[in-house]
Amino acid sequence: MPSTYAVAGLIARLHDPQYARWASQIRRTGGCRQPIHLRGHVHHVDPVTGGHLHSYTTAGEPDGILRLPCKTRRATRCPSCAETYRSDTYQLVRTGLVGGKGVPNSVTAHPCLFVTLTAPSFGTVHTRREKNGTVLPCHARRDAATCPHGRVMSCTTRHGVDEECLGEPLCPECYDYAGSVLFNAMSPELWRRFTLALRRHVAKLGGLTLRELREQVTISFAKVAEYQRRGVVHFHSVIRVDGPDGPTSPPPAWATADALADAVRHAASAVTVTVPTVPGEPIRAFQWGTQLDARQITMNGDLTDQAVAAYIAKYATKAAECVGTLDRRINPLDDLAALPIRDHARRLIAECLRLGVLDELADLRLIKWAHMLGFRGHFSTKSRRYSTTLGKLRAARTEHMRGEAVTTGRLPLFDEDTVLVISHWEYAGQGFSVGDALLVSALTGIPLTSPPSIGAAI
Repeated sequence: MPSTYAVAGLIARLHDPQYARWASQIRRTGGCRQPIHLRGHVHHVDPVTGGHLHSYTTAGEPDGILRLPCKTRRATRCPSCAETYRSDTYQLVRTGLVGGKGVPNSVTAHPCLFVTLTAPSFGTVHTRREKNGTVLPCHARRDAATCPHGRVMSCTTRHGVDEECLGEPLCPECYDYAGSVLFNAMSPELWRRFTLALRRHVAKLGGLTLRELREQVTISFAKVAEYQRRGVVHFHSVIRVDGPDGPTSPPPAWATADALADAVRHAASAVTVTVPTVPGEPIRAFQWGTQLDARQITMNGDLTDQAVAAYIAKYATKAAECVGTLDRRINPLDDLAALPIRDHARRLIAECLRLGVLDELADLRLIKWAHMLGFRGHFSTKSRRYSTTLGKLRAARTEHMRGEAVTTGRLPLFDEDTVLVISHWEYAGQGFSVGDALLVSALTGIPLTSPPSIGAAI
C-alpha cells in the first residue's frame, strides 16, 4: 500500500496549476523511470542584428526544471529508454545485413556468418537440457564420482526454466571462481586476438599478406556480450566479408562463406590469452570454449537477418542480472553477506574483491567491475565499416523531433547553422518523488518499484 506521504504528494501534484505541463513532460520522456532534471536556458540570436529569434528557460516549467530521458541501455534500470537503445541496435545490426542508411542493398550478397564464441568450463553446474522437446535430467551419472568435499557429482532433476539453481555449481568448493572472473576480465582481449587471427587466416586462404588482404578484403563485425547463468560471458557476432571499400564493394570470388567459416574455426581454436602471474595462484591461459557455432545468415529460413538483429539487440540491453548480482557498483566496504543476491553471485563478487587488491592484476580493475563479475568490456560493439552508427541514428531522431516541433509551432523555422546559440544548463537531480512515482505509473502503465533517485524533486 502507498504511504500517506506518497498519497499526499500525488494529490498535491494533481492540484498543481501546472499539472498539464508536468504530465506533458512525463509523456515526452517516453515513460522514463529516472529522468534527468536540468535547470537553465537557451537563446537563439541573429548574429547580424543581435535580435532574439527564440528563447527558452526552465523558470516557467513545473518545479523549475526540464525532465529528459536518462537514455540508459539497461532494461533493469529503465525499460523505456532501454527499448529505444534496443531498437537502435536492431537497426544498426540489420542495416549491415540488408542495407539502408548509407549501406547499399547489394550487401545482402556478401558472405556473412552468425558466430557464437563461448567460455570454457570452470566446474560442473546445474543446467536445463532438452532433446526433441523433452527435458532431460541435469547431470545423470550412473557411476558418479564423489568430489573431495564429499558431494556426488550427479543431479537427476529435470530443472524448470526459472529455477534459481540453474548455473550454480554442483559443488561450490570445487568450482573455479577465480578462473571465472578472470576469464570475464580477459575476454575483451581474447576477442581482439580472435579478430586478428581471423584476418591472418583469411589472408592465408587467399594466398595474401595482411597488407595485400587490406587491398582486397574488409572484414566487418558487430557483436554483443551475453551472460550465461553460471556468470561468464560469451559473444554473439555478425561477421561479414566485403571488398576493399567496405559494404559498397563486393568481395573477391575466393572469399566465400565457407572460407570465412574455416577462418572462424581456426581463429577460435588458435588464440590464447594469459593472465599475469600472481603468487599463490595457478598460471592461467584462457581459450574459447569448445561449443563454437558459426552459421551463414540467409534472407529466409531460421537464421534470417531479422532474427539475428533481434537476438543481438535483445542482449544489448541486458547485463549480469540473470546471475543474481546487483545492478550497481559494489563498494569494497559493503557487507557482502547482507546484500540481496544469490550465493553464487556473492562468491564471484568476493573473488573480484580478493583478486582486485593484487598489484599484478590492477590493470583488470576487478574491484570497479565486481558487480559485472569482472567483465569490463563494451557490451555491444561494431567495426567502423559494418554499418551506420548509433550517433547517426540518434541525430536523425533529434532532427525528426525538431522538425515536428517546427511543424507544430513550438519552434520557429530558421537555419541553425546561421544562428548564434547561447545556452546554460546545470544538473538538478534525477528520478521522481514517491508521490510523482505513483502518478507516473498511472500515466504510463509502467510500475516504478525502485525508490526515488537522489536529487528527485519532492
